[in-house]
Amino acid sequence: MSHPDPTAAPRTSSEGPPSLIRATGLRKSFGDFEAVRGIDLDVPAGEAFGFLGPNGAGKSSTMRMIAAVSPPSAGELRILGLDPATHGPQIRARLGVCPQEDTLDTELSIRDNLVVYGRYFGLPRSECASRADELLRFFQLQEKARQKVESLSGGMKRRLTIARSLINQPDLLLLDEPTTGLDPQARHVLWDKLFRLKQQGVTLVLTTHYMDEAEQLCDRLVVMDKGEIVAEGSPLALIREHSTREVTELRFGVGQHESLAERIDDLAERVEVLPDRLLLYTDDGEETLARVHERGLEPAAVLVRRSTLEDVFLHLTGRTLVD
Repeated sequence: MSHPDPTAAPRTSSEGPPSLIRATGLRKSFGDFEAVRGIDLDVPAGEAFGFLGPNGAGKSSTMRMIAAVSPPSAGELRILGLDPATHGPQIRARLGVCPQEDTLDTELSIRDNLVVYGRYFGLPRSECASRADELLRFFQLQEKARQKVESLSGGMKRRLTIARSLINQPDLLLLDEPTTGLDPQARHVLWDKLFRLKQQGVTLVLTTHYMDEAEQLCDRLVVMDKGEIVAEGSPLALIREHSTREVTELRFGVGQHESLAERIDDLAERVEVLPDRLLLYTDDGEETLARVHERGLEPAAVLVRRSTLEDVFLHLTGRTLVD
């Protein structure tokens, strides 16, 4: 499958790949509400970069600025080396944008959704047709090419939406919550396609509130909370820096967690009290569990697992990603 023409991207410096997104002190306000509060970003070509955080963290507002459809309130922003305030159309012509909601044309066939969209970029009809067929094969939709959109499952509609966003062979693909609402199998199929796109040189920028999605897809990410970046790094580096190797989850009776936490808070590096369970952060979950039992405590349910980005977010903000 074709990937972006590197001659269209900003020039590569001797220090590494070019920066496709660069922001300094970026802010976005809606009246008195400041949705994005002075963030700095630098995303090089070829990277899969993520914004992780709950709804209302400022992820989508940031993506709209990067997509050159929402002007920054303050700060400096360059996309593909260009200023979106003066070169919006040129930037948008080189972007692929996959919104949260599917905006497919239900009156058209699956193939025509791609062909017609390609025409908006001024591509010849023959070029649109060949690119459409290539994308349908890549996203395993070729057998349904003549059917209407309504015949597709949710996962297939998302694949078609992403296929459509690639019709102009963009330098940069923006994905806002790409797998929200999909079942686990459909999410894994989509992750595979996005991973393959990255291998082919497509630069991905995505927002998500799924920790496993960020861990699977992102080379590097920022954790956002209340319009600010509270941490940045690779998924593994963030987990190593802000959490322990393992977590022991204990579930007791309703209303017992707060009082029981005081009896075991010396058994772990950190204990988090959630409404339905206790989280004990430790480097050896099984050993910690054994010591809990030694104190005469019998949880109703137990889970020993590795730390995830969810634990990083909880540590940094005091909230879970789904709050």
